[in-house]
Amino acid sequence: RHAVCIFYLVLRALDTIEDDMTISLDVKVPMLHEFHSYLYQPEWKYTESKEKDRQVLEDFPTISMEFRNLSKVYRDVISDICHKMGIGMAEFLEKKVDSQHEWDKYCHYVAGLVGIGLSRLFSASELEDPIVGQDMELANSMGLFLQKTNIIRDYLEDQLEGREFWPREVWSRYAKKLSDLAKPENIDMAVQCLNELITNALHHVPDVLTYLSRLKNQSVFNFCAIPQVMAIATLAACYNNKQVFRGVVKIRKGQAVTLMMDATNIQAVKAIMYQYVEEIYQKIPSTDPSSNKTQQVIASIRAMSLLGGPMASRHHYSPIYLSCAMLLAALSWQYLSTISKATEEYVQAGEN
Repeated sequence: RHAVCIFYLVLRALDTIEDDMTISLDVKVPMLHEFHSYLYQPEWKYTESKEKDRQVLEDFPTISMEFRNLSKVYRDVISDICHKMGIGMAEFLEKKVDSQHEWDKYCHYVAGLVGIGLSRLFSASELEDPIVGQDMELANSMGLFLQKTNIIRDYLEDQLEGREFWPREVWSRYAKKLSDLAKPENIDMAVQCLNELITNALHHVPDVLTYLSRLKNQSVFNFCAIPQVMAIATLAACYNNKQVFRGVVKIRKGQAVTLMMDATNIQAVKAIMYQYVEEIYQKIPSTDPSSNKTQQVIASIRAMSLLGGPMASRHHYSPIYLSCAMLLAALSWQYLSTISKATEEYVQAGEN
């Protein structure tokens, strides 16, 4: 618990440096590269930030002191991830996401590394087997699935704030400018582009199911599973939905609560994944350019979801258990959403 908390605060401080547009690039880039070393400098702090979260920088000696009080196995993970993320942030300060490969790379820096770091912490704590922390590809997919879902859903919000995260390689096949997708006369092409990106994101679901199937600790499972089922529900709501280009698409609160309560074991998660990919399947337009690819990835998810026994049924839980589950859900979703939001300006930083 302490290691995850400090991990979050360290990344929150790193993100605050990156987000602060009042810091010149010649100052910011070296800071991002060296930020991991500040964890071992008891007096280091930064008092010139104008960001709303500047307290984590102004009071960084408190954070770094708690970091140094952690076991070495935890310190090594946090410092390593902080170093890699800082380098990634600096790389994307002055360039946009062009290819799908770069989209994966960007999402790796801002979310995949979080999944890898958390996985290594789970294994270091011995709450989970070593393989959980060693299999970086699966841990990376956990982060990429969440990050891509946020990027897809937040198209309009990002456009309104002057940010662009959809890969040019994809959207350029449907419009001359990414902003053109929001124009009413381009709505059909916009939805086709949306569907292609959702199909891309769905390719991470098999890795997500494999990752979750390895978890043994109930608290760790809840922490990891709840954001993933929220993401698949969000993608199902966004698929083939014109509203993505007109406003905000969100899952209903009651739906969210049900997901939080149900996603407590791997069979339940498989059932949820199956339910939502079926919902997507039923909405695939026969004329959609990505229809065949969408059907293929859904077929692979179906196969994995049906393995290992019948679909899990809904259970009734005690009020205390539900309260704990809801708290875990809120913390995990808030953490991943905050990390996502705090890093969404990487690509645009150079322009601003």
